[in-house]
Amino acid sequence: MQPFKCGPDYLDPKLHAIASGKQSINLDSFMMDEKHIRELYFNYGSKADVLVTEGVMGLFDGAVKMEGSSAAIAGLLNTPIIMVINAKAMAYSAAAVLLGFKMLRPDLQIAGVIFNFVEHESHYNLLKEAAEDIGITPLGFLPANADIQIPSRHLGLKTGNEIDHDTIIEAAARHIEKHIDLDELMRITLRPESRCELTEPEEDLEGLASPANFLGRKILVAHDEAFNFTYAANISALAALGEITYFSPLKDTFLPEADLVYLPGGYPELHLEALSANKTLRDQLYEFYKNGGKILAECGGMMYLGKYIVDEDGKKYPMTGILNSTTGMQHKKLSIGYKRISIDGMELRGHEFHYSRFIEGSLVDLPQPDTQISIWNARNELMQLPIFQNQNLFASYFHFYFGNNIDVIKHLLFRDQ
Repeated sequence: MQPFKCGPDYLDPKLHAIASGKQSINLDSFMMDEKHIRELYFNYGSKADVLVTEGVMGLFDGAVKMEGSSAAIAGLLNTPIIMVINAKAMAYSAAAVLLGFKMLRPDLQIAGVIFNFVEHESHYNLLKEAAEDIGITPLGFLPANADIQIPSRHLGLKTGNEIDHDTIIEAAARHIEKHIDLDELMRITLRPESRCELTEPEEDLEGLASPANFLGRKILVAHDEAFNFTYAANISALAALGEITYFSPLKDTFLPEADLVYLPGGYPELHLEALSANKTLRDQLYEFYKNGGKILAECGGMMYLGKYIVDEDGKKYPMTGILNSTTGMQHKKLSIGYKRISIDGMELRGHEFHYSRFIEGSLVDLPQPDTQISIWNARNELMQLPIFQNQNLFASYFHFYFGNNIDVIKHLLFRDQ
């Protein structure tokens, strides 16, 4: 079984991996071109018997209308759709809801529907009639179940060690088996021709990580409880620039030899005491940069590069001091949305998702870039947002997607090589 996730989310794929034992792969029609999406789907999907793609928000909800939506991915890959509808306070009106979804894009196949938060068979029978009248297969109903609830944090479900995910997922599996007709679900979504429809990509994305592609460079990727928001395709793309190894800013006291350090996003604000206490590694990373080492940092990784991170109570925790900035969690406000960045005529896409903000360090204080950089949101509105950039560093609040665009990273950090 191979899981996929529509959209840029990092947290749901972690739960997919726990449930399936397989790396979950993001598919995003804003950050990726169609060719790359097909390549990802083929490279990972062709090795599995069952492919499951979790949607994002509502079926048609995208960055701009349907752009980046679950419907866009389903249409591109010709995958059947199983809708899940909250029917707690609904009966035959479900027919109108289903008909609206079915008619908005008739080219999509809404194969079946599951009714969520339905407690009794008598209630389900009303919903079942509504689905059948519209020509969509009803697959069952799910009563509320406190045993399968996972707490949320920052618009996503918690994925840390404080939650016993295995127990919850096993309980969810039993709950679903009891109430959902899985045999019928498999029957109506069977695509004997799917492997034939998938066009084999020109290159094997996983093959990028083969030793033949190493150019003698060493690339360190931060990966621990504080920094772990990475895309599999980004790591594969980086592997075309050098040999990948991992390290922990939380626990390691020695920074291995490297040409590039990649600090992805995560939850540094939950580990401020440990990050600050690891002064040995902070100092080594500072010296690495001052001696010409290259750094790529996103969101939480960028925060770690600053002078301080301030917690919600106003306490300052020293960080690496590479950047002349301080970020913090006081008066937090959500910043969210897709972004595209033009850099010397090249484009890099990604998204912004954070509650922290700059406390000290204005745009005037930031290092002046030696490249021409412009930033737009998904609606093509020009944005004034800080980018830290020089020949050895590229960092911002954005989570970059470069799985199909490693040339931009190479241009920014290895243009002299």
